[in-house]
Amino acid sequence: MTERKPPGVSFETWVETQIARAAERGAFENLDGAGHPLPRRNREENAYDWAVAKARREGVDTAAMLPPGLALRRERDELSGRVAHLASEAEVRAVAEDYNARVEAFWRQPQESRWSPVPGLADVEALVSGWRRARPPVLPSPAPEVVEVRAQRRFRRLVARFRRR
Repeated sequence: MTERKPPGVSFETWVETQIARAAERGAFENLDGAGHPLPRRNREENAYDWAVAKARREGVDTAAMLPPGLALRRERDELSGRVAHLASEAEVRAVAEDYNARVEAFWRQPQESRWSPVPGLADVEALVSGWRRARPPVLPSPAPEVVEVRAQRRFRRLVARFRRR
């Protein structure tokens, strides 16, 4: 642990003294990257880019960092993928109507600034028709025909038995 800066000594002088003492002790010998230049940072990177990169390295979902209006827009863009695995049209309509209710609640809230993104409503009918088109066509099952054939065979066997007697 470093000692406290003595009163009356400038900060720069005190730091230089600490560095000189550490160099005398050999604290800077055999360090990784010694004799090599420091890696250059991307000059185009701003605070937002740094925060997103840090969140990705930490495994945080970057969608959670979006402002509410943009988060709702993103959710609207992903609705068709979200409803693709649902089993019924009623479930698809419920998801779309839930989204629209949250957008309408967002509209009623005062916005942080006049440049805040404003999400739009999801078109429920277009979402349902897209879900229908993505579904495989339902083929009629051949089970009733098989049952009729089996029933006919049983009937014929019974008739044949009675004729033999």
